[in-house]
Amino acid sequence: MISLPKRVRIVEMGPRDGLQNEPGTVPTAVKLELIERLADAGLTAIESTAFVSPKWIPQMADHTEVLKGIRRRPGVTYPVLTPNLKGFEAALAAGAAEVAIFGAASESFSKKNINCSIAESLERFRPVAEAAARNNVRVRGYVSCVIGCPYEGDIAPARVAEVSQALYDMGCHEVSLGDTIGVGTPRKTQAMIEAVSRAVPIGKLAGHYHDTYGQSLANIYASLEMGVATFDSSVAGLGGCPYAAGASGNVATEDVLYMLKGLGIETGVDLDRVAETGAWICAILKREPGSKAGRAIAAKRAKQAA
Repeated sequence: MISLPKRVRIVEMGPRDGLQNEPGTVPTAVKLELIERLADAGLTAIESTAFVSPKWIPQMADHTEVLKGIRRRPGVTYPVLTPNLKGFEAALAAGAAEVAIFGAASESFSKKNINCSIAESLERFRPVAEAAARNNVRVRGYVSCVIGCPYEGDIAPARVAEVSQALYDMGCHEVSLGDTIGVGTPRKTQAMIEAVSRAVPIGKLAGHYHDTYGQSLANIYASLEMGVATFDSSVAGLGGCPYAAGASGNVATEDVLYMLKGLGIETGVDLDRVAETGAWICAILKREPGSKAGRAIAAKRAKQAA
């Protein structure tokens, strides 16, 4: 029998990856309350905002106000996305202690997403990693399109391994492997992780799965079987990818927590409180929660209250 990790770390993406794709502007105060509620639920890694150009992602235009406004807690990290040195310097000035850089395993996606080749993107990230090291700021790396690309189709695991190793060698403490358009299946996911783990230690890898084809939980379980013990998720399944047509949002934090609880895997996160937070933010955004577990918990509460 395959031994699964006894504890899993959840990296909450809702305030950044979730809200950056909302059609309207979310008030800064709402973002700060969302971060506070997620921390109250026991999440210890909450990606909070992105220091990107408001021209490209206007939803993150208040990044400085958000980062400065967070009521920081011991043991909780609030990483922010910084795609270039300018973004890093602004994040550092706002008090960032951890940043993230975002590469791709697909040349076409890299050019569409950040307007440069994979090699050029890595060179762009290098000064960010060097500046972070000088300022004692941790860096997390993301690799997108690790299974498939909307422009190129299937992506070779060896290419994912190359980009992951480059980010790890650059100084990233962890590399998050993103199935950006949600085309992964368990077998493909394991083949990709097997290739990457030959270049980057398995304990330094995280899974980031979208649920376009309803495979995200299956891919998380497949990753657990490989020894991966860190996963990105988004409260209420908020988010998606603006550069990948038809790609639905990140796997919902509530759904991941429900599955892990059933497996007897500890997370330190309160499922009910996350579900409450998901219902709260979705009411503000005037949208239905993308979490099946969240909807089931809400229905159960409503029935008990009736």
